[in-house]
Amino acid sequence: MTGIAERIGVAFDVTSAPSGNHAEIASTVTGPAGPVFVKAALGELNVRSLRYELAATQAIDRHPPAVLWHFESDGLLVVGTEHLAGPHPDLSPGNADLDLLAVTLKALQETPAPGEPWLTPTARLGFAHPAMDGDTLIHSDLNPANLIMNTHGLRIVDWAWATKAAPWVELTLLAQWLIGSGHSAEQAEEWLAQFPAWTATDREVLDHFPSRNASKWSAKSRQSADGWVHDLAMWTGDWAAHRTDGHQSRR
Repeated sequence: MTGIAERIGVAFDVTSAPSGNHAEIASTVTGPAGPVFVKAALGELNVRSLRYELAATQAIDRHPPAVLWHFESDGLLVVGTEHLAGPHPDLSPGNADLDLLAVTLKALQETPAPGEPWLTPTARLGFAHPAMDGDTLIHSDLNPANLIMNTHGLRIVDWAWATKAAPWVELTLLAQWLIGSGHSAEQAEEWLAQFPAWTATDREVLDHFPSRNASKWSAKSRQSADGWVHDLAMWTGDWAAHRTDGHQSRR
């Protein structure tokens, strides 16, 4: 594409990303000045997702990849960002990578959402609760594949689901990935309890969210053969069962 060649150089190599969606192109493009990660989206939904990502990476310092350039051509939105290389963190119980995640999360928990038309919690999750509304910019998909460790700390990629919400929503969405990384539901909650947004959230809310989230993924798993959908149905179901057991024991 001419626009990319103008910014990277006429001669370049392209390596497609191993995973991801919401874009027609997601590739590492390497030219004379080095690698750049390029995403391109066409169509209303994918362009909107990439606009969320572009806005978030411009609004938040350090954690997202830096935006190097972007342009539009014939309805195609193309964004070039800093290429991040490094391993994904190990979020299993007791792993030191969890400390790095905690430092990053504490910074994000204090990040206000700028004046952009962000996703609402209801639009993002498919269910509603008044307590989910707030003014914090959350990533909402902190699975290990979206986390990269390098010399500058823990970096976060793929901000297509950037949402304006209460800060505790980020933590509840992380619970499923902690469980998927080997935590029991109880261990996941113990780890999340270090964050003020978690401890300040009403118990009723923390019972409601896992139940609704598990119901959503259970329904999705009945309609999909994708392994990751069934994994999320299992992990969210484990957490919802734990909350139900705990609620009954508190009576």
